[in-house]
Amino acid sequence: MTDASRNVAFIGIGKMGLPMSALVIKAGYAVTAFDQSAARLDEARSLGVSVAASPAAAVSGKPAVITSLPDDSALRGALRGSSGLIAAMAPDAVLIETSTVSVEASTEVAAAAQARGISYLRSPVSGNASIVHTGALTCFVSGPKQAFENAKPLFAAFTRAQTYLGPAEEARYAKLSVNLMIAVSAAMMAESLALARKGGIAWQDILKVLDDSAIASPMVKYKTAPLRTRDFESTFSCRQMAKDLDLILGAGHAVGVPLQLAAQVRETYGSLVAQGDGDTDFIATVKHLERLSGLGEPKL
Repeated sequence: MTDASRNVAFIGIGKMGLPMSALVIKAGYAVTAFDQSAARLDEARSLGVSVAASPAAAVSGKPAVITSLPDDSALRGALRGSSGLIAAMAPDAVLIETSTVSVEASTEVAAAAQARGISYLRSPVSGNASIVHTGALTCFVSGPKQAFENAKPLFAAFTRAQTYLGPAEEARYAKLSVNLMIAVSAAMMAESLALARKGGIAWQDILKVLDDSAIASPMVKYKTAPLRTRDFESTFSCRQMAKDLDLILGAGHAVGVPLQLAAQVRETYGSLVAQGDGDTDFIATVKHLERLSGLGEPKL
C-alpha cells in the first residue's frame, strides 16, 4: 500500500465505531473522524484519531470511508443528498458501511454511490460493543467483488473474519437473518428458564443444564454467563432489538417470507420497552417471562 491509501475516514464513532477506529489505527492506518457528539470526538483524539470539522472534510480525498450509523434515518441523512458524504467523497473511493439497516435504505445508498463511481460495500458487522476492541467482530460483505478484495487488509484491521456474499444487498439479508435467530433465541431461553424455575429447579442448576445440553450454542453460552449473576447491563439493548425486528419484518414482507416468530418476539420487545426496560440488555426477555409467570428474583 502507498501512504495515501492508508488514510481512512470514520463517520460515526459511537459504541462500535470508536473501538473499530482504534483497531484501524493500531493496524497502521491514519484515521480522520467525524461524529455529532463532541464527547466522542474528544475520546477519539485521545486514541490518536484526527478530528474533522465536518463530515465532508473528514471524507475529502480519502480512498476509504467507513461508516457506523445507528439506523436508516442516520444512514440516509449522512450519505445522500447534495450535502451528503457520497457527494463529498473521491469518485474512485470505497465506502464500507457497517451498520444494521434496511435493504431499502441500503439500495438507495447503492444507487447514489454508483452514480458517483464509488464502490459501495455493504459490510454489517456481527458482534457487540463489549468485544469490538478484541478484534473478534465478524463481517458480512456484499458489493463490488474487486473492491472487497482490495479492501481486505483494511477489513482485517477491525474484523476477525469476513464472508463475501454477492454483488448487491446479500450482506443486509445475512445480518437481518442472524439477528432474527438471536432475538428468537433470547425469547426461547426466557420461556425455558421460567418453565424450569416453576418446576422447582434452582437458578444456577438450570443454567448449568442449558450449558451442558445439546442446545448449548455459542448464543446460549454467551447469555448464561451474565445470567448467573443476573447482569442485565446492555451489550445490545431491547430498544435496539425492537428496531432490528422492525427491519427484519419489513424485509420479510418485501420478499414474501412469513416471519411469524419474528412478529411475536417483536411484541415481546415492544412490551419490554413500554415497561421501561428499553435500555436493558436484550436478554431481559428473561425478566419479562418471570413477570408474566409470577416469579420473583431467583436465589443466586
